[in-house]
Amino acid sequence: MQSRSGWTAYAPLRRETPGPDRGAEGDGGDRPELADVGRLARRLVRQVVHVARAEETSIQRLLAGHLGGQAATLPVASGSWERYDHVNVQVGLDAWLAEPGREHEIAGITGFRHQMFGLADLTVEPGGWTHGLGLGSVTTDTLPSGPGGATRSCAQCALYLITEERGPLVLLVRGPEEHSMVESVTVEVTGGDRDRVQHVIDDIRRLAVEHNVFRGHVIEFGSEVFGHGRASPLKFVDRPHIDREHVILPPDVLGGIERQVVGVARHAGRLLASGQHLKRGVLLHGAPGTGKTHTIRYLLSRLSGVTVVLLSGRALGLIAEACSVARTLQPSVIVVEDVDLIAEQREYGEGEHPLLFQLLNEMDGLGEDLDITFLLTTNRADLLEPALAQRPGRVDHAALLPMPDAGARLRLLHLYQGRLVLDLADPPAVISRTEGVTASFMKELLRRAALRAAGESGPEDDGTPIRVTDAHMAGALDQLLDTRNQLTSVLLGGPGAPGGSGDDGQPENA
Repeated sequence: MQSRSGWTAYAPLRRETPGPDRGAEGDGGDRPELADVGRLARRLVRQVVHVARAEETSIQRLLAGHLGGQAATLPVASGSWERYDHVNVQVGLDAWLAEPGREHEIAGITGFRHQMFGLADLTVEPGGWTHGLGLGSVTTDTLPSGPGGATRSCAQCALYLITEERGPLVLLVRGPEEHSMVESVTVEVTGGDRDRVQHVIDDIRRLAVEHNVFRGHVIEFGSEVFGHGRASPLKFVDRPHIDREHVILPPDVLGGIERQVVGVARHAGRLLASGQHLKRGVLLHGAPGTGKTHTIRYLLSRLSGVTVVLLSGRALGLIAEACSVARTLQPSVIVVEDVDLIAEQREYGEGEHPLLFQLLNEMDGLGEDLDITFLLTTNRADLLEPALAQRPGRVDHAALLPMPDAGARLRLLHLYQGRLVLDLADPPAVISRTEGVTASFMKELLRRAALRAAGESGPEDDGTPIRVTDAHMAGALDQLLDTRNQLTSVLLGGPGAPGGSGDDGQPENA
């Protein structure tokens, strides 16, 4: 017998071993007797009743018991959020549930994966689309909620039975699923009139922004932000701490960048009151190793409490999502490193704008009163010039970070010295031979000189600082500048190194 739930009930026929009064097979030995028919009928009835009662699911009984007999006729309001906001929806919901005069119980739903259903489906007679759903423990995802490894448990699929003075409510939360069409976070509410349940959704949305865990932190989009994987789409990055004297740039270059980024943030209120816009775009360009990434890290260390969204690699296609987060959590900064990569990728998809134009359009589309900074870096400014010429006004300040001059190289030498004992009789000789190198080169030069000095002092490692002399520096320079080590020199930003992608060579934290 096929039931509505898909289960088939069977009742085996009674079989007896033929005896003296029973014939062999074909003589009626296996035929049911009248008593067998009665037992079979009773067993089938019990199976049908069991299946029918199971289909009047415990979920349906739970909702009817909380909301009353009219549960199936009550209006349902719903809201949806992007996948990366799952943790913020949970935070907003928890804040709403904790408000005075409100009590709640939580019930988990089992068998929900890969099923499309809503709260309205759970209040009516079950059908095939809700086959297998039941009540059980609450399934949760553990998602990042702050720097330093902080996490929060977020309901994957759960019912909240809420009691308040105005009457009962039921709320269904569903999070995104792996390898499923359920990619967003949804909250549905029923109970009371339509205005009341819609007000609940609005309150949760407001509280999710008010208590947003990304606010004031540095976050980085991953390439799987809208994928089907269950890895966290966003991760928290520790905010750097870099002193100004550790940024080795010409004073006018660094000062111009600081005024445009830090200065606007500091005087945002007065600028707005004076009718001046806050949104700005700053482009840092120059050869690899000249300090672009390091300068950005320094700026972020000066912007304590400002939300920062980092975009790089495959996540460069998520420009619109990054702008949405920045707009919601301003004051904010969007960092797009190696923006020339999206300039080279002419089409992001069939019929779409090139990614660079999409970025520039997003920059233009944000209101000028929004306190949002775009920090862009590139090693290939020549790739950006045509697009910037067609979209003028998006970048307010372009700063060329030059190769360090003699004075800057001397400062770098002392900066990277650390606890090395530099016993140099002729420092100008080192500075002269390093004309045209980057900070990365100077850092590696000191490391190699230290290795030479350590090797000469013997095999003992007593933990004392290493003493570096002119001879050690000269030997290390000879090695780095040797034509046989040309590739190493190029990778470190040595003399004659062409522009291209590469890590920034200035110190991350001294």
